[in-house]
Amino acid sequence: MKQKPTILIAPLNWGLGHATRCIPIIKALEARNYTVVIASDGDSLQLLKKEFPHLKTFALPSYNITYPKTGGRFFVWHFVKKIPRFIKTYNAEKNVINKLVAFNEIDFILSDNRFGVYHKDIPSIYISHQLRVLSGVFSGVSTCLHQKIIGNFKQCWVPDVSGKDNFSGMLSRAKTEIPVKNMGLLSRFKKENLSYKYDICVLLSGPEPQRSYLEKILISNLKNSRYKVILIQGKVEKKQEFFRFANIKKVNFMTSKNLEKTLNQSKLVIARSGYSTIMDLAVLNKKAFFIPTPGQFEQEYLAKRMYRLKIAPFCKQEDFLIEKLHEVEDYSGFKEVDLNTNWDDLFGFFEGK
Repeated sequence: MKQKPTILIAPLNWGLGHATRCIPIIKALEARNYTVVIASDGDSLQLLKKEFPHLKTFALPSYNITYPKTGGRFFVWHFVKKIPRFIKTYNAEKNVINKLVAFNEIDFILSDNRFGVYHKDIPSIYISHQLRVLSGVFSGVSTCLHQKIIGNFKQCWVPDVSGKDNFSGMLSRAKTEIPVKNMGLLSRFKKENLSYKYDICVLLSGPEPQRSYLEKILISNLKNSRYKVILIQGKVEKKQEFFRFANIKKVNFMTSKNLEKTLNQSKLVIARSGYSTIMDLAVLNKKAFFIPTPGQFEQEYLAKRMYRLKIAPFCKQEDFLIEKLHEVEDYSGFKEVDLNTNWDDLFGFFEGK
C-alpha cells in the first residue's frame, strides 16, 4: 500500500485560537492515515503537545505578539514599531522551514496564518479567515500586504461557510490570486445536552497584558455575586492548577475534553470575540457576552457583527459591569449549525485530485 503523505501543520501563536482550530484538522488527517508534524511556538505549541503527545513537534521563531499597555488607540502604532522585528522573525521562520523540509521528508505544508511557513518546492496551503485585514485607516494597506503573503501559497482555506450568512462577514470576502476553498466551521468541540453546573464560564485568551487586565475586571465584578462562575485563564502551563475564592472557581487551563464538558455545562460564556471562539460557541449553541480586546479591529468588528445579528451583546473592556449581563436575555445566542466539513474534498489536494 502506498504510504500517505506527511503534512506539516503550523499555527500562529497569537492567543490560542489558531492552535485550537487546527485540532480538528489534525484529527481528520490522522483518521485518514496521514503522518502529521506540528510546528509552532509558545502556548500554541504547548497546547498541541498536550493534545497530541504522540506527534513530532518543532519550535518555530516567536513573533512575541503583545498588546500596548496604554490601550487600544495605540494598537496600530504599537505594531508599526515592531515591523522590523516581524520581518526578522519571518525570515528566521523561512530558514527553519527550509531545514525541516530538507531533513524530515515533509510532503505538504498547512500554515495557519504563519507568513513564513511555506516552501517553493513543497505545495503549501494558507489557512485564514482574514482575506481582508482590518487595521483602521490602514486597512487597505494591511489587506494588500496580506494578499501578497497569501500569494506565496498554492491554495487558501477559509474556516467558514460560504455565502452572506457566513460568520466572518466581510473579513473573508476579498479577491485573491490563488484558489480559495471554504472549510466550513472548525471546532474541536461537540454539543452535549448536559445539566448546567455553572451560571457563567469566563473563557480568557490572547496576548498580555490585556488578558490579565480583563481577568481583574471580571473577577472584581463577578466575585460575591449570585452567579456560580468558572474562570479559565487560558495560560497553558506545565501543571493544571485550580483555585477557589468566593463564588469563583479558577483554573489556569483545560485540555479539549475537559473544556468541552465545562462549556456544555455552562449557561453563559463571557469571552473575547476572537473568530475561533465564535466558531466554538456556534458549534456548542451557547449564549455569549463578548468583550473584544481593546484596539483589536477584527474582534471589534466580529463583536459588532454578532450584535447586529442579534446573537450576542458586547461592551468595551473598561465599560463592563455585571448588570450588563442582563442584556443577554434579549439575544438569541448561537443556533444549531451544520458542521459537514468535506475533508475528503479538501485533502484531495494531497492526493493530486
